[in-house]
Formats: sequence, structure tokens, C-alpha cells
Amino acid sequence: MHWYFVAVLLTVLTSSQGILTTLSQSNGKYKYDYATIPFLAEVFKLAVSSFFLWRECKKSPLPKMTTEWRTVILYPIPSIIYLIHNNVQFATLTYVDTSTYQIMGNLKIVTTGILFRLFLGRKLSNLQWMAIMLLAVGTTTSQVRGCGEASCDSLFSAPIQGYMLGVLSACLSALAGIYTEFLMKKNNDSLYWQNIQLYTFGTIFNMARLALDDFRGGFENGPWWQRIFNGYTITTWMVVLNLGSTGLLVSWLMKHADNIVKLFLGIIICMMSLHMYFAPSNMLLDMPVTVKPDEEREKLIEVSVDRRTHS
Repeated sequence: MHWYFVAVLLTVLTSSQGILTTLSQSNGKYKYDYATIPFLAEVFKLAVSSFFLWRECKKSPLPKMTTEWRTVILYPIPSIIYLIHNNVQFATLTYVDTSTYQIMGNLKIVTTGILFRLFLGRKLSNLQWMAIMLLAVGTTTSQVRGCGEASCDSLFSAPIQGYMLGVLSACLSALAGIYTEFLMKKNNDSLYWQNIQLYTFGTIFNMARLALDDFRGGFENGPWWQRIFNGYTITTWMVVLNLGSTGLLVSWLMKHADNIVKLFLGIIICMMSLHMYFAPSNMLLDMPVTVKPDEEREKLIEVSVDRRTHS
């Protein structure tokens, strides 16, 4: 039952990422260095995972922690994928609006099914493939605006770079999720120990990216650690917490469930919300029927007369 709650919360956080990222912009531009967002999110995830591993180590027996280099060397790979994906996501939203980004993101549903088969060796039946395709088509259809709401010419009016980055973002998201699931289920190590390895490399790579940006810019604005919070607002911090919390929940779900479950729980939530929106109010809330005093008195008289007649 716990993973149902985690999947629902993850769906809410994931669907709000694009909205929060767009809200953090000012006049269509980022006033902050968006490369600092993934870095701070990795630091947040590393701190949370270290705290929970510390709590596990205080209990008996101690959690299992594999330290062989053949296992540890696999953890930089998803960190690199997530590094690229997070930065591609920010770049995509500078070209397209949130709705278009969400529509293109549905490509990861099909991509996840393909990678699910290639990496984890799990064969999907024809019926399961049909279900995945219907899920992708259904979610995309629900997000496309009709010509009555906006000009048909404006539906695909974003620059070609935006669409290319959006497709790349969806593919990277699916690849990162499947590979993370592969690592999480490779052995019985503590989830928090596995997270620490993931997020340590993630922090290092994001830090290297910030240093590389400074080097390319000739340190014109000073080193990154002196201006890391420049331009930050409450919305920007919400993006950091959203990204960090999403990563923690993904790792938990990959350890105890799988990527396909995450995708289908998302559509179940959408179906429930549609039912609540279109259902009559008396189906959602049993409203008591109010009876006026005069009507109630008349009904009592009719009942008493009826009883006398029968007697």
C-alpha cells in the first residue's frame, strides 16, 4: 500500500515540475543560473539519504552495503543521464510552453516500455503493449488544445529546437528511470546506501558542469559558489525541492515497484479526477433532504389517518 501513496505523490510532483519551472522565469528568461538547480537538488537528496542511512546504521542488524568497485562503478552512469536530462528540461522550456512540454513528455511512456524490455529483460505481451500505446495516445489527446481554443497554426508554432529538445528530454527521462531500476534491483543493498552512491556522483558531475561553465565564460561573473543563489525566489526554491523530492521518490519506487506501475498510476489519478469533475454532485456528496415544518406535520397527519383506516 505504501508504494501506491509514493506513486500518487510522485505523479503530482512530476506533473507540477513544468509549471513551477515556467513560473520561476521572468519575462520568459531565467534570472538565475538554472544549472545550479540540479546541483542543489542533488545536495538535498544526498543529505536526506545520508540522514536515513545513519538512522539505519544505529539499528541491528546493520544494513547491507556493497563496496566492490564493479558495483560502485555502475552508479555514475545514471548520474550523467540525469545531469543531461535536467539541463535539457530547462532548455526545452525556453522554447516551448508548459502544455507542449507535457505533450512531448508522453513519449517517455512508449520509450519506457521499450527500455523495460531491453534493460530488464522483461517481455511484455501484445495486450500490455496495446495498453501502453493507449496510455500514451490518451494522455496526449487530453492535453492537445483544439482549434476552437487557439489557432491551429499556433499548436506547432514553437522553434524546431524546442521539439527536438522535448523528445530528447522524454527519452532521457525513460532511460534514467529504467537504468535506476536496474541498479536498485541488482542486489539487496540498503536503498539509502544506493542513493548515496547515486547522489554523490550526481553532485560531483553537477559541480563539474558549473566549474566548466565558469571556465568557458572566463570567470567573468566570478566563481559559481559566490553567485549560486543569485536571482533565487521562493518559486525557484520550490523547483529545487520538487526536483529533489521527485528523485527520492523515484528511487524508492524503483526499489519496490517499477516504471510501468508509475506510468499507469498517473493515468488512474487522471481518470479519478475526470469522474469527480463530471459526476453529479449528489453522487459525490449525499446531501440531506430538507423538509419544511408544515410539510412534515401534514405527512404525520396522513400517516395517522392511514393507520386508523386500516384498523
